[in-house]
Amino acid sequence: MPKIVLFNKPYDVLTQFRAEGDRKTLADFIHDPSLRVAGRLDRDSEGLLLLTNDGIANARLTQPKQKQYKTYWVQVDGKPTEDAITQLIKGVRLNDGMTLPAKVKRIDEPLIWSRTPPVRYRASIPTSWLEIQICEGRNRQVRRMTAAVNHPTLRLIRAQIGPYSLGDLASGDWREVDYVAV
Repeated sequence: MPKIVLFNKPYDVLTQFRAEGDRKTLADFIHDPSLRVAGRLDRDSEGLLLLTNDGIANARLTQPKQKQYKTYWVQVDGKPTEDAITQLIKGVRLNDGMTLPAKVKRIDEPLIWSRTPPVRYRASIPTSWLEIQICEGRNRQVRRMTAAVNHPTLRLIRAQIGPYSLGDLASGDWREVDYVAV
């Protein structure tokens, strides 16, 4: 049976085990040499990261043809209009082509951990939270999508990948869970 580990990746942690200068990596939190990362999460993004010791499970979780939806909580500059939301839902043109349609809705600020450093605050520009679900995995895709509709991402937290969810896992913590065939 494959080993599956859920990890709540903190901000400014590299999604790799090998050391790179003085930056924190997964090795600062997880000490199991059998595990490999299933997918990536940018250094400046937070939230759910899956690790597994099984190559087939890794492929099922990460290959685009598997259409595993990834759910993100996204804090953006401003208050997106219905038109901006519709653009995200239908797909937006990025420099590497159109995105597939996304599932997007406004959400209240989630009950989450504080971030160090905190997100910049500007009294003259409000922020909003969106839940965005995509089944692609282009480089920095959600950030590029929100920028394309003039609402840059301030904070990005991955909350779910397919059947696996962050739940109440604290930032920097991990737990092993049962494998769910996808």
